[in-house]
Amino acid sequence: MSEPILIATLLRPQGDTGVQTHFNAFLNWAGEKNLSMRLVTPYDSPRWQVYPMFALRRLVDPLNKLVSVWWYRHWHALFLRLALCNALADGRPCTVYAQCPLSAAAALQARTAGEQKVIMVVHFNVSQADEWVEKGMIKTEDVMYRAIRNLEATVFQQVDGLVFVSEFIQQELAARIPASAAIPYRIVPNFLRDPGLVSERKNFEADLICIGTLESRKNQRYALEIIAAAKKLGRTLNLTIVGDGPDRQMLRSLAIDYGIEQQVTFAGFVKNAASLMPLHRAFLHTARMESFGIVLIEAMAHGLPVFAPAVGGIPEVFTHEREGRFIPLDDAGQAAEMIIQWLDSEQTMQVASMAARDRFLACFEAAAVAARLAFFLKAPHRSEAAVNAPEHAPDYFSSTKPDHHAGSTTA
Repeated sequence: MSEPILIATLLRPQGDTGVQTHFNAFLNWAGEKNLSMRLVTPYDSPRWQVYPMFALRRLVDPLNKLVSVWWYRHWHALFLRLALCNALADGRPCTVYAQCPLSAAAALQARTAGEQKVIMVVHFNVSQADEWVEKGMIKTEDVMYRAIRNLEATVFQQVDGLVFVSEFIQQELAARIPASAAIPYRIVPNFLRDPGLVSERKNFEADLICIGTLESRKNQRYALEIIAAAKKLGRTLNLTIVGDGPDRQMLRSLAIDYGIEQQVTFAGFVKNAASLMPLHRAFLHTARMESFGIVLIEAMAHGLPVFAPAVGGIPEVFTHEREGRFIPLDDAGQAAEMIIQWLDSEQTMQVASMAARDRFLACFEAAAVAARLAFFLKAPHRSEAAVNAPEHAPDYFSSTKPDHHAGSTTA
């Protein structure tokens, strides 16, 4: 591993997004292995240049959402490209591990030698354009929507390799951008360092915990509907919602309207939110779409059974009726019944808790997964078969591959 890996991202080094969790877990693993890896962000550029331009977006956003999106993408990409130009100016061989299409585009423009490879990981769901639509920032008929999707199609054909966090997103992108299937790729799930397991989880503060940005796609409204449905069934469930976002006030109002305000705690943004997980019996996830769902493996790492819909890449994370249950997204009453049935069976919860913890350690713990990612980043030209057999790599490279299970969405 003599050639360095540069992780390129538009985001700040620290934060609560799944992308930040991913690259920080990778950086921490690399540090333990004494590997040459570092982070490159727009914030590496001089502060007197960066912060005024980023701050001006706060003035633009209330006036024009579309311009706000353009402003964010243009200036973050520009300053990232400048930072990468400095990092790649010597022309030395390296791999740029780009965390999004804009980061990959910046790296492709900044590299100065063919030995500087650009490999992009796909974290987003189907397209970043659709994610901006879901946030209410742009519309599908906007020129910005088409521009984002066109950039993705171009970048997917220019990078030296692709990393997908689930088979689901690889197949989705291959269908939307067929040319991307010809690019060397690897399916490597998200991973985390083992946080350790609390010896005894008995003093629970609530039954369920839900963590994520409070926005439409994360669908916390449905979580409240489940709590309300359980109340109608005569069962009081307590829920902690962790996170902040545009839906905050709407969700608080709904909790009052549903008569469950005493059962729901809105914790707001919490740094290291996963540390709250051991205080809860199970994890509830109600997002309408997830390419993977890194928060799910955080829950499993703490031994929490998971209740989540079988959408996107979630069926690749846990097995129905083993580490958790796939709940329907269109029937809060049935979802409530499925959750209550497990919560009211101590034996079922204990078995599921142990299964969740075991699956995390076998399939998503950094020591079992990170080496596979690092190996591919160093050899993207190899065939998929060769990459899946990394016996020629250093001893710390592991060939452990997670099992992918499908399951029914009903009990």
